[in-house]
Amino acid sequence: MNLSTADPLPPGLYIVATPIGNLGDLSPRAAAVLAGVALIAAEDTRVTAKLLAHIGAGVPMTPYHDHNADAVRPGLVARATSHAVALVSDAGTPLISDPGFKLVRDCRAAGVNVVTVPGACAAIAALTLAGLPTDRFLFMGFLPAKAGARDTAIDEVANVRATLVFYESGPRTAVTLAALAARLGDRPAAVAREITKKFEEAVDGTLVSLAARYGTTPPRGEVVIVVGGPVVTPATAADLDAVLAAAMSRAPLSTAVAEVSAALGLPRSTVYARGLELRDAPNAENLAARQALQAGTSCWPQGEP
Repeated sequence: MNLSTADPLPPGLYIVATPIGNLGDLSPRAAAVLAGVALIAAEDTRVTAKLLAHIGAGVPMTPYHDHNADAVRPGLVARATSHAVALVSDAGTPLISDPGFKLVRDCRAAGVNVVTVPGACAAIAALTLAGLPTDRFLFMGFLPAKAGARDTAIDEVANVRATLVFYESGPRTAVTLAALAARLGDRPAAVAREITKKFEEAVDGTLVSLAARYGTTPPRGEVVIVVGGPVVTPATAADLDAVLAAAMSRAPLSTAVAEVSAALGLPRSTVYARGLELRDAPNAENLAARQALQAGTSCWPQGEP
């Protein structure tokens, strides 16, 4: 396949998505841009060389990755002011789990035109395979390898009411699934691997069942783990009063309402109405809470919600 642009590409930085496994997913536009630029900044030039051979393009390349980005970036920005420069990762969309955002930032600051050539992205592809809600999702990339840092990262998103997406390598998948189950509970989840390749597979289940499945037979290839959001148990009136009173004791009413509404999954109007009742009720049951609110301190025993 020999592709070239009919007219020279204008100077600028071209963010070009490449296939995540199936070379047929490279768009004609992406192929034409890669064939038409003056220079390609590649995460691994050996990987990109195979792609260029596939489209019959001989374009100079320079490595651009985590270890050399700070040193190489100024030269790429300068080159992009007068020539067309492409940025590619080994697979998928650049800037997703790689250092490209700093190059885009610096190009914009220097007045360099930045163009995106969209295409494959493993995180998005996995979401389409997992069968979990996609109206809200949070991409987490790769979790830290060390257990303590990994647990901290998981805890930070434990209460995020969205589907979570993680990248992982095959050998680490079982350990990561077990850690997710221990910190998040046995949520619905899916493991997608080898996306767009011959042995593409998406297995759904729960975090515990998937950890057991892959604990004995680690998956091969690149893996995306998709985890459902937290299961929200309907709050009782007592739950609302306890959590809302505690929140009101340390924050203004509007802030407390927003916090409690998100935590309990209740409409803000409902929480706000109850907050007004708690704040203004004259009975003895609420006297201590009102005094604490006026003093800006908490009257609730240590450890209560």
